[in-house]
Amino acid sequence: LFLNYPEDVDDILVEPQGALKITEIDKKVSGFTEYQVEGKIWGRSRVTVTYKDGIEQTINYKVIKPETEVVDDFGHFLMTEQWFDQPDEFFGRTNSVISYDYEDKKQITQDSRAWVAGLSDEGGAGSWLGAMMKQLIQPEKEEIEKLQLFIDETLWGGIQYDEGDRKYGVKKSVFFYEPDSLPKGTYSDSINYNTWAAWNKKGADDPGRSYNYPHVAAAYWVMYRLARYHEGLVDNHDWKWYLRQAYHTSIAMSELAPWYAEFGQMEGTVFLNILKDLKTEGLTDMATKLESSMKKRADHWKSLNYPFGSEMPWDSTGQEEVYMWSDYFGYDAKAAVTLSAILAYMPTMPHWAYNGNARRYWDFLYGGKLSRVERQIHHYGSGLNAIPVLDNYRENPEDLHLLKVGYGGLLGAVSNITEDGFGAAAFHSWPSTLEIDYLSGDYGSNFYGYAINSSAYLVEDAELGYLAFGGNLTEEKNSVTMQLTTAAKNAVFVQPLALWITLDAGAVQQVSFDKKTKEVQLTLAPKTEITPFAYVNLPEEYTLDYE
Repeated sequence: LFLNYPEDVDDILVEPQGALKITEIDKKVSGFTEYQVEGKIWGRSRVTVTYKDGIEQTINYKVIKPETEVVDDFGHFLMTEQWFDQPDEFFGRTNSVISYDYEDKKQITQDSRAWVAGLSDEGGAGSWLGAMMKQLIQPEKEEIEKLQLFIDETLWGGIQYDEGDRKYGVKKSVFFYEPDSLPKGTYSDSINYNTWAAWNKKGADDPGRSYNYPHVAAAYWVMYRLARYHEGLVDNHDWKWYLRQAYHTSIAMSELAPWYAEFGQMEGTVFLNILKDLKTEGLTDMATKLESSMKKRADHWKSLNYPFGSEMPWDSTGQEEVYMWSDYFGYDAKAAVTLSAILAYMPTMPHWAYNGNARRYWDFLYGGKLSRVERQIHHYGSGLNAIPVLDNYRENPEDLHLLKVGYGGLLGAVSNITEDGFGAAAFHSWPSTLEIDYLSGDYGSNFYGYAINSSAYLVEDAELGYLAFGGNLTEEKNSVTMQLTTAAKNAVFVQPLALWITLDAGAVQQVSFDKKTKEVQLTLAPKTEITPFAYVNLPEEYTLDYE
C-alpha cells in the first residue's frame, strides 16, 4: 500500500478487526509512504485511513489463501463435489465435471437453460474447462485420470461430433428438453421449461455456435502440454493425438460455425497457443492452414473501425482474441484501438472488486442463479481482458498503469473462489446482496484467463522503487530478489531488462536481479516424478548458465 497526501496519517482502521496487519515500511523521495499489508482473515476487508486534517480514505481488500492453495482447493472441489459419474442414459454426461449450485450443495442435472446442465456454452462447459485449466498450472495425476475418462467417454463423440460431416463440431448442449420422446419423469415438474432456452434435441445438437469451440480446443491443448512436457500423467493418447485434436477443433470452428466465428472468441487466445505449438513441433501443413484460417478472421477485423463485436453488441469478450491476433499479424492500429477499448472499461482503483474489473452486466441471466442485470464483479471479462493488457505491458514496460490494470484482472479472476474451492460465476455488486452468485456457471472462462496468464513481474519504478507483482521482494544494496507467489510459477518478467522468461515445465522459486551487472539468476524448484526436467524459454539474445 502506497499513500501520498500532504497531511500525515492520524489513524488506520481495519474492518473486520484483525483482518489485515498493516506495517509502515518506508517513506519515498517522491512523497509516498509505503506500508506492508498482510492478510490474516479470509474474505472482504476495509481499511479506513484518517489524515490529520480529518479527511478519510478507504481501501478495500479481498484476502484469499496463497494462490497455490486456492488452485489446489479449486481442483479438489471440481473433481469431487462436481464430478458426475452417475448413469445418464439419455444425455451422456457420465464422467464429467458438471455445473453446481453452491447454495443448495447439489449438482445441476436439469435447468431450463439447456446449456447450464448440458456441458456446453460457457455456462455449462465452465466447470470442466476450469478443471482442465487447473491441470495446466498444478497437475495432479488422480484428477487427470478422471479427465481422461471425460475426454474419451463424454467429450469426444458426445459434446463433440466424432464422425460424419459434422466431425469436430461442438454441440450447443448435450442436455435437451423433449418430453414427448423421453420417458415420463425424465424432467422435473418444478422447473419451468416454457422458455426459448430449453432447446429440443435438434437445437441442442446444432454445432453453429462458435463460442463453444475454444473450450474444447483448450481441453485438448492442455492435455497435449501435459503429455509433452511431463512424465506419466497422460496415458490414454499420445501428445500428437491431442495436438491434432486441438488443431481440427480450431479449424472446424470457422467451417461449421462461420457466422459467430467472425467475432473474437472468449478464450480465443488458445488458437494462437495451438498455432505456436504446431510450429514448434514442425507440423508445418497444419500450422500453415490454421494461420491462414485465423488471418482471414483478422483481415475482417482490420477492415472494421471497431472490430471487437460479439453475439451481444455491448459485450466485452471479443477484445481478448481480436487484440492477440491483430498484434500477431502486425495490425498495430487495430491492436491499439482494441486495447484502448479495454482500458476504457477496465479501471485501476484501490478496491478489490473494481480494480481490473471488466465491464460485465448481463451473464447472470445466462449462467447465474440470481438472474438479474447488474454490474458483475470479476466475471470472466476480468481474467480474459487481462491477457492483452499484460501482453501489451511486456511490449511497453515503462507503462506501470498497464501492469496495474492487467494484474488487477488477473487476480480478480480467482477472487471469487470460495474458501473451500468453489468457483463462482461472479460476485453480485448490489449493496443489498454483496455475495457470490451460487451457480458455477461460466467461471471456467475466467480461470482460463488466470491459468494461461499466471505470471510474476519484477519492476523498477521511478517513483516507487522496486516492486513485485506476484511475489515477495527482498532488496539489498546491489541486488533485488523476488520469491514467486503465483500458482504456476512458470513465467516471470524482469522489467528493467524487458526480459520475459517462461517455462513449459518446471517452476521458478525465486528470481534475483543484479543492479550493476544486470545478471538474472533463477532458482528452480526441485525435479519431481512427473516433472523430471525444466523447459526454460528465453529470448535469443540471452544465454543460460547452469549451476
